[in-house]
Amino acid sequence: MLVSPKPAAEGCAPSAIRLRALNLGAGVQSTTMALMAAHGEIEPMPDCAIFADTGWEPKAVYKHLDWLRSGNVLPFPVHIVSAGNIREELVGAGEGKRWASIPAFAKTVVPAGSELPVYDENEEGEIIEIGSRSTSRETVSVGMIRRQCTTDFKIVPIRRKVRELADLARRRSPPYAVVEAWIGISIDEIIRAKPSFEPWQVKRFPLIERRMSRRDCLAWLRRHGYPEPPKSACIGCPDHDNGRWRHMRDHDVEAWADAVEIDRVLRTGLRGIRGEVFLHRSCVPLDEADLSTAADYGQLDLFGNECEGMCGV
Repeated sequence: MLVSPKPAAEGCAPSAIRLRALNLGAGVQSTTMALMAAHGEIEPMPDCAIFADTGWEPKAVYKHLDWLRSGNVLPFPVHIVSAGNIREELVGAGEGKRWASIPAFAKTVVPAGSELPVYDENEEGEIIEIGSRSTSRETVSVGMIRRQCTTDFKIVPIRRKVRELADLARRRSPPYAVVEAWIGISIDEIIRAKPSFEPWQVKRFPLIERRMSRRDCLAWLRRHGYPEPPKSACIGCPDHDNGRWRHMRDHDVEAWADAVEIDRVLRTGLRGIRGEVFLHRSCVPLDEADLSTAADYGQLDLFGNECEGMCGV
C-alpha cells in the first residue's frame, strides 16, 4: 500500500515520502515498535512491515511472527521476503561451494618446525619472497570471518521489496527521500544505528527517539498484556553469547542439535578460509565449549557492531 503525502501545513513544503516500511525482526524491539504504532503511539502509521526470513530462525520466532500477522494484532500488512535458506547454504559451504560468509571464528595452527616464507621489498617497492625460516614453536592464530550474511539475507531482500512497494523497481532512484525505513534499535544499542547512504531512503529509529531501552520495551509489552517476544537471530549465529548458547542447549534441544551439526559441517573445506572454522569464539566444537557464566568474563559483545542493525531486533 502506498501513501500519498499529507497536505502540507501552510508555509511548509509537501512531504515526498510515499512509503513508510517497518523492518520487523520479530524480536523484542521491532515487535514493540510495531505494536506501539498499532496503538497510535508512534505516528504516522507505517504502510507495512517487512520480515526477512533467513530460513534458520528458532521455531519460537516463526510462531511469534504468525501471531503478529494474525487478525486484529497489527493494522498494516506484514510482508515476508527471502533470499534463500542460510542453513542450506552453510551445508553447501562445508562441501566447498560458494557461500555468504557468517562471522564465524577461524583457527589456524602452525606446528613447530614449519617452513614459512620471508618477504621483503625489491628496488621497485614490490613485495617478493627472499627466503624462508623455520618456526621454533607452535603458533595458533584466531580470526573472525567477514560478515556477509546480514547483507545477503536481510538488507538486500528488504531493499528489493521496499523498492517494489515504492514503485522504484527498475527505475532510476530520485535524489531525495521517498521511503522512510523504521528500524527497531533501542537506546542501549545505539551503536548499531547507521544512517542511510542512499538518497532515496531515510532511516528512522522510533525507539531511540523515545529513549527506550530493551528493558523499557519489555515493560511496555507487559503493561499492555502482550507476550514477551523470543530473541530473533539465526540458530547458529556466531554472535551468540554464552547465555544464549546455554539457553538453547537447556531449553531448545532441537535447535541446539542443529547448531552443533552445522558447527561440525563448517570445520573444514570452506572456500578461501585457512584452518578450522567454529561457531563458538573459543574455537572448540560447540558441544565441548565452556558455556559457564564464568567463561563470559571479559568476552566482547560482537553483536553491537552488526551491520545496519538488521538482526536480533
